[in-house]
Amino acid sequence: MVKVIASSVRKGNVLDVDGKLYVVLTAQNFHPGKGTPVTQVDMRRIVDGVKVSERWRTTEQVERAFVEDVSFQYLYEDGEGFHFMNPATYDQVVVDVETMGDQKAFLQEGMSCILSIHEGIPLALELPRHVTLEITETEPVVKGQTASSSYKPAMLSNGVRTMVPPHINAGTRVVIATEDNSYVERAKD
Repeated sequence: MVKVIASSVRKGNVLDVDGKLYVVLTAQNFHPGKGTPVTQVDMRRIVDGVKVSERWRTTEQVERAFVEDVSFQYLYEDGEGFHFMNPATYDQVVVDVETMGDQKAFLQEGMSCILSIHEGIPLALELPRHVTLEITETEPVVKGQTASSSYKPAMLSNGVRTMVPPHINAGTRVVIATEDNSYVERAKD
């Protein structure tokens, strides 16, 4: 186990709290004008999937479990879960739906992902920061509408809703940030 300060905890980290392993779902640092800065962490207990919220002072020490981050390639999904292959050894692992969470919408066949593995069990998945998807439907552009920061709702080919600039139409391929489903830019392909 490695002790780290609470403010350095990030999404996907695996922590050991009171002898139980937790995967960090979200981690935010709050610096109030008065008082002590704190780190608010939402976690999921690996054993039974129970979600827990914890708050530590940013300078408090927390224990990070030893987790190996390995690059895997996404293969397919079936009733068992999501299948990934290690391109170096051709070993395959199955990640269950609970571990995948909302990230499953962005998985694409052949995509390279980082799996956090503890004692042979996949605990967390880190997707690439950006994915390219197609806009399937969006509202038509309103003539005379300014281009400055006025975004319109759009539906992506994976079923996720996002906001895009007015000049983006259905059928356009766009780059989306996987962390918050936000529009980054028009795809260059």
